[in-house]
Amino acid sequence: QVQLAESGGGLVQAGEALRLSCAASGRTFSSYAMGWFRQARGKEREFVAAIDWSGSRTYYRDSVKGRFTISRDNVKNTAYLQMNNLKPGDTAVYYCAADRLISTIQRGYAYWGQGTQVTVSS
Repeated sequence: QVQLAESGGGLVQAGEALRLSCAASGRTFSSYAMGWFRQARGKEREFVAAIDWSGSRTYYRDSVKGRFTISRDNVKNTAYLQMNNLKPGDTAVYYCAADRLISTIQRGYAYWGQGTQVTVSS
């Protein structure tokens, strides 16, 4: 079992950057794929980015390609989402998730964090 805790959210202006962190408990973090999802108010949760256990495979939703980078540090048991050139449309609660296989859909992940709010002002 994996427990996840996100951090790094906040209020920024358009064009600025944030780095989200997802700290995982347990000794088997390196065997899990990690995903980032987000949910804006009044909207469904959507996929943002995913990375496999080794970091060799990554996936992104089209609207964040070139701006967001997912990464992981298996020594620190932490996954990251570097978000550059943020836009008001990126405003949402961001969740990290974990499971054995990399996936771009919510039901592909069994373990979820509580989320961290990201607000981008124009």
